[in-house]
Amino acid sequence: MTLPTKRTHGNAGRHRGIHAVTAAAFNDALQSSHTEQYIVDALRERGELVVSKVAVHGEHVIGHVAVSPVAISDGSAGWFGLGPISVDPPHQGQGVGASLMQATLAPMPRGEVSYSPAFEAGPPG
Repeated sequence: MTLPTKRTHGNAGRHRGIHAVTAAAFNDALQSSHTEQYIVDALRERGELVVSKVAVHGEHVIGHVAVSPVAISDGSAGWFGLGPISVDPPHQGQGVGASLMQATLAPMPRGEVSYSPAFEAGPPG
């Protein structure tokens, strides 16, 4: 299993894998509207995914994390939403999601997006 994450911009095969793993990850989640994969697709199509990273096993996407800008009701700028974080059900509980989170929140290389406040939407756990 490869846990170092990879950026996914411009990789159609990875995009299909992200869609599939996101759908699978939320398939049995009671709090889900089961639209997370379509939200990620729409953010990508609009160029609003600031971060899109995957964990792979062989050639298969087994996890994905997305970060996109969010609007705050008071008009504050520079806020980002982290999520969804998706892990293929057979790989859940093995640290894949934690690795994706750590890689996403680690300091960004010079010249890339610098993060201000961020939050993750959804229930804890």
